Amino acid sequence: MRTAVVLLSVLFALTDAGAQTPAAAEGPPDFQMVKYSWSKERIGWERDPFAAPVEDFNDMRGRVSRERRPTTALEERSAGAEKAAKARPAPPPRYAFNYKLSVQNTGSKTIRTIDWDYVFTDAATGEELGRREFTSTEKINPGKRKELSVFAFSPPAQRISVYSLGKNERDGMLEQVIVVRILYDDGSVWQAR
Repeated sequence: MRTAVVLLSVLFALTDAGAQTPAAAEGPPDFQMVKYSWSKERIGWERDPFAAPVEDFNDMRGRVSRERRPTTALEERSAGAEKAAKARPAPPPRYAFNYKLSVQNTGSKTIRTIDWDYVFTDAATGEELGRREFTSTEKINPGKRKELSVFAFSPPAQRISVYSLGKNERDGMLEQVIVVRILYDDGSVWQAR
């Protein structure tokens, strides 16, 4: 009986040792991710709402003559309804996405390029909902911190709308940044396996 207990404990120890993650999955040496985030930003809203073309004297004269109602109110309403039906709907507001990663070079070599993936997964199922792959070419000297920022039109996942701003779009979604490759100034490369 004692032999069986020893054999079972050795078997569990071997099974547990096989389940450990490899050292390469821990991340690059001498490199630290400080924080990461993404934000949704509306584009095209900064136009001047009061910028209208300046009308000259002839345009003003034509506008004034149109303001004197040459037709009945009923005819004007039906003409306005026809015009509204023919008019195209206004295009929906567009959004872009800003993905940020703040890193610190804790090593002795200068970093030249970082390849990183922003991964979005479903919190309940663990299914990958979206992955955005970025390459940032930034010189990061030893001991220095840098914020990498990428502006993209593709949303993090399909459940994030590019047409509207939803309050609870992040609910049920987990985020993670994975550093895939680092190219150093001396030509050496660290690569995830």
